[in-house]
Amino acid sequence: MAKRLLAHPKVTVRWNSVGSEIKGGADGLMSHLVVKDTVTGKEEEVEANGLFYAIGHEPATTLVKGQLETDAEGYIVTKPGTPLTSVEGVFAAGDVQDKRYRQAITSAGSGCMAALDAEKFIAELEDGDVKDNKQ
Repeated sequence: MAKRLLAHPKVTVRWNSVGSEIKGGADGLMSHLVVKDTVTGKEEEVEANGLFYAIGHEPATTLVKGQLETDAEGYIVTKPGTPLTSVEGVFAAGDVQDKRYRQAITSAGSGCMAALDAEKFIAELEDGDVKDNKQ
């Protein structure tokens, strides 16, 4: 899997880097991610319209602290059985919201759920028919 990822033409692996800020466009959607090189300290603004962010045994949710509802352990709170968060149009999947299983297969499954709900949300935005999907 790593070889395929590294060879994929649409994927750039940024070693020794952390996301430090998410930026949005006038439409309110994510448009860029500020990435900091942990070796040099240099920051770079990268065009991005989506983000999957989770590494380690503690939930990697510092980036969204104060923006999304989290529990006492730092996991993003989602509506039970869905990837819906406390902010409309923001979806959480995998290790940042799954404190019980924290496995690749559950992350993949919840990532698929988030992608499907995000697709539905965008379609509703385009149709001007956004339904309330908050918790």
